[in-house]
Amino acid sequence: MSTATGTAFENVGLTVLTEEEELFRASVREFAEGEVRPRVEAMEHASKLDADLIKQCFELGLMAVESPEEYGGAGSTIFNAIIAIEEIARVDASLSVFVDVHNTLVTNAFMRWGSDDLKKKYLTQMATSKVGAFALSEASSGSDAFALKTRAVDKGDHYELNGQKLWITNGNEAEIFIVFATIDPDAGYKGITAFIVEKGFEGFSVGKKEDKLGIRASSTTELILDGCKVPKENVLGEVGKGYKISIETLNEGRVGIGAQMLGIAQGAYEAALKYTQEREQFGQPIANFQAVQFQLAEMALEIEATRLLVYNAARLKDAGKPFLKEAAMAKLYSSRCAEAVSSKAIELFGGYGYVKDYPVEKFWRDSKIGAIYEGTSNMQLQTIAKLVMSGK
Repeated sequence: MSTATGTAFENVGLTVLTEEEELFRASVREFAEGEVRPRVEAMEHASKLDADLIKQCFELGLMAVESPEEYGGAGSTIFNAIIAIEEIARVDASLSVFVDVHNTLVTNAFMRWGSDDLKKKYLTQMATSKVGAFALSEASSGSDAFALKTRAVDKGDHYELNGQKLWITNGNEAEIFIVFATIDPDAGYKGITAFIVEKGFEGFSVGKKEDKLGIRASSTTELILDGCKVPKENVLGEVGKGYKISIETLNEGRVGIGAQMLGIAQGAYEAALKYTQEREQFGQPIANFQAVQFQLAEMALEIEATRLLVYNAARLKDAGKPFLKEAAMAKLYSSRCAEAVSSKAIELFGGYGYVKDYPVEKFWRDSKIGAIYEGTSNMQLQTIAKLVMSGK
């Protein structure tokens, strides 16, 4: 699957794709329609991703979009990564976030902060077969991310980690985890350090899988670190600089979540548009009624506004320009759009929209997480307000 890079931000309209980007979108859509859609219902009922789909994601290069070619990746852009995330979410949000976290969080963190040896060892594996997960959240540290209590103790030739992580996406599938722990609780955020933990490390285990409202096939688990031994060379970046790694990695991750929410909204809209053209009342398709047309128009408007925000943030990131405010705006607005559009789609389906025989109720359930993970809506508003008030 080709993932050639696009042209510079200044030369491309926000929603205008290069020929290479169009081809990439078409290839991901073909995969989503041909391979993912037939499995969505079964994955939803099983609350588990299809193993064959996971394998195909690796084979098609969807798990190494930005990863450098020297490590087996495509060496492409975040823009192509969000195209993939958007197109998969248009069909299934669970597989979409699986691909998203692996690319925009884990691979991104390795690319920016990993030593040459760590990149060679782990990015190569993550490009071909091994899934990544990003473990920051805890029971006591959600929006207050640096209130974490997981402790790392220097044991001379290794660190020993003790604690519990919650809400970890890809927890069941992942074999490589970026785990944040503090080496000195009294140092506050300056004690936080990022560690690379393999699933087979002594003292590491995956706990329960959460029973969720939406994205049910995506595994969201707890991680248990009970005297987990981590080699000294598995510190990602510098000791005590984990706070910087988490903040800057999540900035890109928010663009990925924006793309996921965009895909959910697009999928719900397309289902509603098709249904209103088929459903007849009073002797004609309900799409003929102006009231219905206006609702579809409002949905299309919100989706296009969301696409502009998400694509703008991705183009800025690829151009090496500041994108923090734009990423926060994209994440905030897209979560609102996905929830509103999928809710309206349910109403347009009428009673059928409320039952699981039709797809739109799932889009709505999947949309709700967008206002919560990778920074709640209130935290995005705080970021935007801070930057607006500072004049940046």
